[in-house]
Amino acid sequence: MSQWPPRNPLTTTKRVGVTVILGLGHDVVDVGAFAEQLEMPGTRMQRLFSARERRQASLRASIKHDGEALHLAAKWAAKESVVKAWCEALAGRGITERPYTVDDTPWPRIEIVDDATGCPRVVMAQDVHVELCRSLAVPECAEPVWHVSISHDGGIGSAVAVLDMRG
Repeated sequence: MSQWPPRNPLTTTKRVGVTVILGLGHDVVDVGAFAEQLEMPGTRMQRLFSARERRQASLRASIKHDGEALHLAAKWAAKESVVKAWCEALAGRGITERPYTVDDTPWPRIEIVDDATGCPRVVMAQDVHVELCRSLAVPECAEPVWHVSISHDGGIGSAVAVLDMRG
């Protein structure tokens, strides 16, 4: 015989940790325009990516038989989404000071790389991770966690990033 009303698993099981969403970011990129910028002489666009990101984009393009710019554009959308989620997290905490400006954001140190299964992951260099924790006043017992989803279709690259806190 089943119990009525059914038990709420959130109140009847022991909770070991809590996850709190701090920020959400989304961005879209016109792949054609992005490809043109990559090709421009003297462009800084390639320097926005780490060697690992460029290598993965090149490999994925050769496997999928499409352009490297498509994969870099999607990674760029993801990087922009990460920064937007970070800024939303700061705003949600009433923090108006930003750790970086548009001109000094360490783009190649905020990597969007594929894991062993091909899923995108956010990998921050240690100094950027420390700045993330400092800027958000993260307690030592908590850990910021990134989630990212990337897509491209019809000449548009798109990405969504979520920043949550576990602790």
